[in-house]
Amino acid sequence: MECFERGLITADHTGGMDLSFGNRLNALEIVHQMAAGKGFGAIVGQGIRKMKQIFAEKFGADAAMLQDIGMESKGLEFSEYMTKESLAQQGGYGLALKGPQHDEAWLIFLDMVHNFMPTFEQKAEALHWFPMFRTWFSLCGLCKLPWNDIVPEDNKDTAEPAKVMKHVNWYADYYTAVTGNIAKPDDLITMSEAVYNFQRVFNLKMGYGTRDHDTLPYRAVGPVTVEEYESRHERYDTELKEKYAVDVTGKDTPWKVAELRKRREAQYETLKDAVYKRRGWTANGIPTVETVKRLGIDFPEVLAGRADRGHTAFETEGRPHLCRGETQWQAGVPAPFQHHAGPRRCPGNAHPHDCRRVAFHRQFSSLSD
Repeated sequence: MECFERGLITADHTGGMDLSFGNRLNALEIVHQMAAGKGFGAIVGQGIRKMKQIFAEKFGADAAMLQDIGMESKGLEFSEYMTKESLAQQGGYGLALKGPQHDEAWLIFLDMVHNFMPTFEQKAEALHWFPMFRTWFSLCGLCKLPWNDIVPEDNKDTAEPAKVMKHVNWYADYYTAVTGNIAKPDDLITMSEAVYNFQRVFNLKMGYGTRDHDTLPYRAVGPVTVEEYESRHERYDTELKEKYAVDVTGKDTPWKVAELRKRREAQYETLKDAVYKRRGWTANGIPTVETVKRLGIDFPEVLAGRADRGHTAFETEGRPHLCRGETQWQAGVPAPFQHHAGPRRCPGNAHPHDCRRVAFHRQFSSLSD
């Protein structure tokens, strides 16, 4: 509807429908068309990323504007939090492996209300720890809500109230009791790190998973249009003057929009640097060899090509895969994971590795379906 009102698309493209804001009957018609795969709804039903491509290539729409206002990243539409004023939540969306949903890091409240993470380093720590602990729930098939929606009465008096560490310790105790493997809170994070970093490597194998793929549409970062800026001009003018020491006297709104954009986008890039460093990744967002070795996912054939070429990190070139005999990427498709327990020498490979991470294997077994 915004594209229609801005003239990026017209009734000629929509099958004659007026898609101005508030036109509820045509909005309902689009829903039916999406379900049937017919008309303009067949385009809308492919999602925002595909819509941007079609609107630009076939309808001649401004590709830059579409990128700024199309609320998707990594092909996934945003869950509906407005992140403009929360840099931590921008990272929570933009740095999530599967796209902008708050399953990995719902930090907007902690950031904007409590101001628990004013520095880049504190934001980076949160954008490391919270995705890792939330991943652990998925590995174990547990609901996250009892962890942080029901908190102990004395939680506010603890050193890290956002983490609800009393509950985290209990989860470590439960894990120890159920599995017989002694685990402390840091061990839960390490379990998740192995899976999380393998997911990043898998994204690399599929042609994604670098810094460029952690970008956000600018609307998630700041005001795109003059109208957006002017609707909150006092806030934005004050930010330019007080935070960035920019003299806005006599400047028109387009100039101020551009100046604020430069600074907000730079802040997001600085956040990326801090998070990558905390996660043990390169400046391009790729897990380092040291990181994968620490986590026990340094499968021989993943590393071999890198060493031969003098690389010290995973890259999309060379299409990494797991060790022969366990899982191979054949014609770009992962063969079924074959589970086994205990240290074992990989068939056809001289390098032994430990495949004891049952949760790790289980998490990815569905990839072969």
